[in-house]
Amino acid sequence: MAGSARKPGLTAASIARAKPKTIDYKLSDRDGMYLLVKPSGTKYWRMNYRHFGSQRTVSFGRYPDVSLADARQRLIEARRLIADGIDPGDQAKLDKIADSVAASNSFELVAAEWLEKVRLEERAAASIKKYEWQLGLVTPTIGRRPISKITAHEVLVALKKIERTKRYYTATSVRTTCSQVFRFAIATARAERDVCADLRGALVTPKVVHRAAITTPNEAGALLRSIDDYDGDVLTRIAMQLLAHVFVRPGELRHAEWAEFDFGRKVWTIPAHKMKMRRPHAVPLSHQTLEILRQIEHDAAYSIYLFPSLRSVDRPMSDNTINGALRRMGYTKDEMTAHGFRAMAATLLNEMGTWNSDAIERQLAHVEANAVRRAYTRGQYWEERVRMMQHWSDHLDQLKGGAKVLRPKFPQVARG
Repeated sequence: MAGSARKPGLTAASIARAKPKTIDYKLSDRDGMYLLVKPSGTKYWRMNYRHFGSQRTVSFGRYPDVSLADARQRLIEARRLIADGIDPGDQAKLDKIADSVAASNSFELVAAEWLEKVRLEERAAASIKKYEWQLGLVTPTIGRRPISKITAHEVLVALKKIERTKRYYTATSVRTTCSQVFRFAIATARAERDVCADLRGALVTPKVVHRAAITTPNEAGALLRSIDDYDGDVLTRIAMQLLAHVFVRPGELRHAEWAEFDFGRKVWTIPAHKMKMRRPHAVPLSHQTLEILRQIEHDAAYSIYLFPSLRSVDRPMSDNTINGALRRMGYTKDEMTAHGFRAMAATLLNEMGTWNSDAIERQLAHVEANAVRRAYTRGQYWEERVRMMQHWSDHLDQLKGGAKVLRPKFPQVARG
């Protein structure tokens, strides 16, 4: 004979027939692997091996949690480690430690650390609240999973749950937020890649919905007259009047503080932490804007805010106050919103054909992506922005009065 036939080893039937005895006993399988049967009836997979002359034993788990086929696969993997000079027992301990570390770095815990980081970076409170809400949508699905072991498919399953509720924009926005958490995990050595990058094109692309805004001269004039006639809270009326002239984001207006205004230089400087793009923004104050500000009877001794909440002077006006006032005036959410004052200004200023589009973009605090160009435009267009903001206020006065609008006779600025 060429050699003796290899023993078949254990079978599912022989394992099932193995009954407990008064002492431990073994049922051999192959290549040092055996099934250890305890007096309690519990059965464990073990393998005996030699490593650098020492007799050692490694465990593969308990039967039937680990099947015969699974145990043999682990046997093969252990033999490969031995062939490479690695002790399977030591490797098992390292793997257990790694699993423990991974478990302590769950998606939910890493996300909490990332949120703390953005808080320390003084991101806008509204942004942080949005991040918390978005992450809360996916943590029930992937929150307890080690972030290093989460697959793109697992994230997709979580996002598809959102998408099935027809919230397409929310699903894509949550993917972006999750991506930031994964990139933070990479930077802190707890993940190797951002699996969200694999999901581009996997979600329904939401239809872009532009915020409602009035963008024609006649309608703008009617709106301004309605604001002047507003019979609600005085500060709310003043806030709407001011927003029309300065066209900042509604949140920037609500959080405006007296300390940010230099009435001598006629400029309002909004600090970086209040801006969407995290850069300070200067707003030239026209004569009309200064007159509107003088209507506010209280000062910093009463509240640091120009528009404090009705419930507490320590908090700014509610984020729904201006929209609520517009609804009271008869404007539906499909006709005009607080954010719509920006679109109104951008449209009408561009239609004048007088102002450099870069100056308009700078005044809207739309940040140029190129850092060199950003620095250039910030310096080049300040004087033009000062003239433009005064002309804008003059233009609003003409629209409100229903007068014929004349273009200003400022010298044309070279387009660059």
